[in-house]
Amino acid sequence: MVTNKLSLLISSRFQVDKPKIFCISMQRTGTTSVGQFLKDHGYRVAGYGSHSKVWSDLWEKGDYEGIFRSTVFKSYQAYEDNPWWFPDFYRLLNHRFPKAKFILLYRDSDKWFDSMLSHKIIKTLTNNYRHNKIYRKLDLYYDRIDNDPNFVPGILNGKNDIPFNELKDRYKAVYEEYNRDAIEYFKKYAPEKLFYTSLEDKEKWKKMADFLKIKIEEGYDIHTNKTVK
Repeated sequence: MVTNKLSLLISSRFQVDKPKIFCISMQRTGTTSVGQFLKDHGYRVAGYGSHSKVWSDLWEKGDYEGIFRSTVFKSYQAYEDNPWWFPDFYRLLNHRFPKAKFILLYRDSDKWFDSMLSHKIIKTLTNNYRHNKIYRKLDLYYDRIDNDPNFVPGILNGKNDIPFNELKDRYKAVYEEYNRDAIEYFKKYAPEKLFYTSLEDKEKWKKMADFLKIKIEEGYDIHTNKTVK
């Protein structure tokens, strides 16, 4: 444990002045693959882990500086997974880190929703406050709290769960709006800071490398966390 803490402290000194890279793609849209791409090309990347839960909790509290002050945050140059894709967080990051670059991959919203179901993300989080806030389902969440004595926030119990299958259009609308709004925001205020393309774009890694001004091997490809059917 001491060794890990020392390693983070040393690393943070070397990362502090480097431009940050944030992957702001929503979940199930190639975030882990982006993280692997960056790792493969020399970046120190913070992906899914205990720190992402801590950062997500701080985001929920509104303590954004608590995230940025953490030694773990300071020890990395690039970031993917939670909480970087949370609603409108990219706006704050854009101003907090003026030299930062942003990466956004998107996909067909029906395929995205199917992937969310396949990985049981919606099922396991349907009663979770943060999930309902992100996907604009707080009306259902608070209705259950106020009117269903058997509802326990964060706990799945079958018939008392907040529905998800019949809310496909709501999920898709949130997903599509997030992608469009993020793209339009950067187009208007900082077009040079955002790289975006479809997850199905066969040239995405080469284009991403060009955006970051790094060299990439011909034919490079990566696809992590692929759904097994």
